[in-house]
Amino acid sequence: MYDAVVFAGGGNRCYWQGGFWEAAAGRLGLAPTLVVGASAGAFAAIYALLGIGPRVREAVFAACGPHRRNLDLAGWRAGGRLYPVGTLYADLLRGMLGDAELARLQDMTDLHVALARAPRGLPPLAAAALGIGAYQLEKHLFHPVHPRLGRRLGFRAEFVSVRTLQTSEALVSALIASSGVPPFMPVTQVDGRPAFDGGLVDNVPIDPLLPVEAAGGRTLVLLTRRYGRLPQVPGRTYVQPSEPIRVKQFDVRNPGAMREAYVLGLRDGAAFRP
Repeated sequence: MYDAVVFAGGGNRCYWQGGFWEAAAGRLGLAPTLVVGASAGAFAAIYALLGIGPRVREAVFAACGPHRRNLDLAGWRAGGRLYPVGTLYADLLRGMLGDAELARLQDMTDLHVALARAPRGLPPLAAAALGIGAYQLEKHLFHPVHPRLGRRLGFRAEFVSVRTLQTSEALVSALIASSGVPPFMPVTQVDGRPAFDGGLVDNVPIDPLLPVEAAGGRTLVLLTRRYGRLPQVPGRTYVQPSEPIRVKQFDVRNPGAMREAYVLGLRDGAAFRP
């Protein structure tokens, strides 16, 4: 059906992708040989492929709620993180992904996790501020599916092939790096260099699809927001939510909205016809 699939980033909006995959994958026989994910979309790809979405959602919905604070000043003064979402996400990844899950994933498909590298000579925090500012500016002014400003400023896309990883901790590290957008998520290192959220180059990372499409393969791109106009590319299918997803990217207080994103994905996946 599709030779490659992209899971776009989007924080909590990526629960839509999980629902879509659960409803569509079995019915359509989706078994791509290449999968690409950015930020939370990379984790959504993993739990969707492994079939552990119900366990992930159960853990997330139990951990999140009104008892949490998105901005925790008291915790920060006590030595914790100002934005708890980063710690909660890292704990979730380590709780869900062990060496057995890594081995299964490596047998199933060639999964690429999208990272961004900063322009040479730019300190990590300055690079993050520049990249995030450019992304937000371009998104609000032009609403592109594939932004260009990050590349023009010198940010470069890089992809970690999960099949090259030796341990589940290396997988977790790649996923955390792929979501590196301070102050919400920490900037970490991959191969000894700072790595940032892949969305600073392209939140919908299609570069690895190009050889597949050039060879005549079919590709599927799962977005997490609605766009006024989708690119028209031979052999490539873009799918977007049927209505706006109202959950905020880094909100840890509203599991109900996360569940709604998942349920919308179920509906859209059931309705999808290639």
